Amino acid sequence: MGSGIAAHLANIGFQVSLLDRSAGAAQEAFDRAKKAKPPHFMVPETAGQVRLGSIEHDLHWIKNAHWVCEAIFEDMRAKKELYALIEDQLAPDAMISTNTSGLEISLLAEGRTDSFRRRFHGTHFFNPPRYLKLLELIPTPETDPAVIQQMVEFLEGPVARRVVVAKDTPGFIANRYGMWSMIHTVHVAEKLQLTCEEVDAITGSFLGRPRTGSFRLNDLVGIDIMKNIADNLYERCSHDPRRGDLKMPQSMEVLLERGWLGDKTGQGYYRREGKELMAIDLQTFAYRQRREPELPTLTELAKVPLGERIRTALERKDPVGEFLREQLVPSLKYANAIKEEISHSVEDFDRVMKWGFGWEAGPFEMIDAIGAQNLGMLETAFYEGGTQRSWNGDYVERAKEPQFANIAEHYLLDQHETFNLRDLGDGVTAVALTTKMGVLSPRAIQELTSFFDTFDGRAVLTSEARSFSAGFDLTFVLTQAEADDWQTLDNALYDLQMLSQLLSEKRVVAAVFGHCLGAGLEVALGCPQIIAAAETQIGLPEARVGLIPSGSGCARMHLRHQGSAKELAEAIIRLTLGTVAGNADEARKLGYLRVGDVTQYHPDRMLFDAKLLAETVEPLPQVAWINPEGPLVGMVDRAQEELKARGELSEFDEIIGDKLKMVCGKAQSYEQALGLERQEFEELCRQPLTHARIKHMLETGKPLKN
Repeated sequence: MGSGIAAHLANIGFQVSLLDRSAGAAQEAFDRAKKAKPPHFMVPETAGQVRLGSIEHDLHWIKNAHWVCEAIFEDMRAKKELYALIEDQLAPDAMISTNTSGLEISLLAEGRTDSFRRRFHGTHFFNPPRYLKLLELIPTPETDPAVIQQMVEFLEGPVARRVVVAKDTPGFIANRYGMWSMIHTVHVAEKLQLTCEEVDAITGSFLGRPRTGSFRLNDLVGIDIMKNIADNLYERCSHDPRRGDLKMPQSMEVLLERGWLGDKTGQGYYRREGKELMAIDLQTFAYRQRREPELPTLTELAKVPLGERIRTALERKDPVGEFLREQLVPSLKYANAIKEEISHSVEDFDRVMKWGFGWEAGPFEMIDAIGAQNLGMLETAFYEGGTQRSWNGDYVERAKEPQFANIAEHYLLDQHETFNLRDLGDGVTAVALTTKMGVLSPRAIQELTSFFDTFDGRAVLTSEARSFSAGFDLTFVLTQAEADDWQTLDNALYDLQMLSQLLSEKRVVAAVFGHCLGAGLEVALGCPQIIAAAETQIGLPEARVGLIPSGSGCARMHLRHQGSAKELAEAIIRLTLGTVAGNADEARKLGYLRVGDVTQYHPDRMLFDAKLLAETVEPLPQVAWINPEGPLVGMVDRAQEELKARGELSEFDEIIGDKLKMVCGKAQSYEQALGLERQEFEELCRQPLTHARIKHMLETGKPLKN
């Protein structure tokens, strides 16, 4: 966990010192962090910002640290012994915290000086820290409130996490309720004799939760970790009316006994055998092939709003209804029973479950959405408008946090067929795509062009979909190609190129997230500046569907990489392979983002910071076209031969690469490159292999290698 926290801080630009018992232990932990999947580091080079040392020889490094975050194993004696070692090394104004999933913070501070106790608190990161934005901040009665306020501002600012201040109770909010819910679900599954697959289907997106469901989540967390947390809660929560639910279910006992602890051991409730996913039978505890559950209620209600969906399912006399009555209803009642003990507000409680566990709605939002009366509860609403019900029954204002506002929270100025206009304040307008996955259809391109033709203000170009843009409308491309309507296709590509050019003349910032691919990136690169959410997938993957970038993508990549023949050759090969960067920092490394573009590491500040950038952005000067000296064609040819020899490039891929070589290597001007883009795109559209790739992508969402 310590190396994961170090990696997250290094990713966002901090200089980090990582100390362990010995230099060898530090190196071993760090090597694991560098090999972690999913990756802890956004790009491998970032690991260089972490300095490794030992407590024995390098403890003096602490004197220069602004924040000392202890993250050793969950043992109170070991932690207290470490504090005795480091206390004299702390700078007078340095913050000191423990990363723990449930140890009592006030007990850890016993025996330390007043200065130490005043600054000491818990910081419960979620694993892996790079990907999970929740951080529970736990003060003790002796922690200075000013210190906690300073830490909230620091953690929600430079550290790019969302903070919930929790009470110093066993497991805080996340593990006290979240772990109980996870184990309770297994008890219910065993009682009702449901399969792992059935429970995961019910407790996944149907309940507004991650697609992993319950048993896949158990494997990800680790059965041994779940037992350790549950045992700790059981020991410390003798007053809890549902304490008995923390006892290990039979299936967990069997998995623990066999050493099948989940993903870390290669098997738990699920395991892979070749390409097959096997699931454990909860009655026989033998693995069998995974079965697709047959639960008609899930399909029937999938598109119904969450509260109505659950309310309806609760009435069903089928496995879904029975499970929800046995698992969900008691879970929501349990949250209500312990809320005052572990949290400062229902909003804090809900935020922990949303930010830490990926729930669409927290338990109290769910109670309101379903209706307390439908759950056998006598509660009045927990939320009304901009207020929440406090512990004394009064409704109090919820905190206003404009820096974290999402697009839907901004005033709607106007609606178009493919985008909305919203007021971000301070003279900045949001132009937000509303097409599915931000796909750029000819209609969307025409509407955006018409709007920006007459727009002379400052704007943020973004999306109200789950991603900024997954690219150009492939259905349109295939339809025109099959109809031999080349003029319509050429017109659409020309319009896309001209939209990108038009945006380059405006004061517009592109705020991209999720996916920024193909035409989406071409349009974003037209804007003078891009702010990209850190985990955005960015690239020009047209080759994967048998095409080349033709909305100015090839021309822009030439301009971006024309410094040398070697650099341009490498860019051509990336386009040939359809390489997509897995995050914004990798995208900058690969040349998809420019020097002046910004990575936004905070998952919830994208729109706010995009607006700040839009307040000062100005059009960039046009870069002069240069054909670099050197054997560009030969470099590309050699790289293609090497890729073919390794089986990474098919003959058709080579044809696509040759067309990219033509556009990026032979064009004598930006304008000529635009014309060649469209020409070669249309040539590829005449290829049956391209049609096959497009159809496969539309049908499966995956590329076809033909």
